[in-house]
Amino acid sequence: MVGATLGATAAFLVGRYLARNWVARKIAGNAKFKAIDDAVGREGLKIVLLTRLSPIFPFVLLNYAYGITQVSLWDYVLASIGMIPGTVAYVYLGSLITDLALIGVASPSLNPAFQWGIRLLGLVATVVVTIYVSRIARQALTQDV
Repeated sequence: MVGATLGATAAFLVGRYLARNWVARKIAGNAKFKAIDDAVGREGLKIVLLTRLSPIFPFVLLNYAYGITQVSLWDYVLASIGMIPGTVAYVYLGSLITDLALIGVASPSLNPAFQWGIRLLGLVATVVVTIYVSRIARQALTQDV
């Protein structure tokens, strides 16, 4: 999380200080971007947090894009907590794949069927929570913008 937040903040700062003038010239007069920029300026923390919660928004592009908006650096960094659910899901999935790779190699201390049942339940719960949070974020964003 620390590395992801630092990397995202670096991209935000590149967008804010190195690319902002170039992008501003390219989108000058674009009413749609102006409306989005105004909304992000007013509700920066909330909008950044919601887009962080939704996996359909590409983080890499958003890091730079938020740099050219009016969102404050503090709100942007604070909203990075929205990356936690996705990070947990990816780490859990990686752990599950590692366990799959070790089938037959390690001797489990518990009943293997019980262990896999718990893992499968955890995977299903992670996916359900991720989808639920994504829907909430998408609905909130459509109401704000």
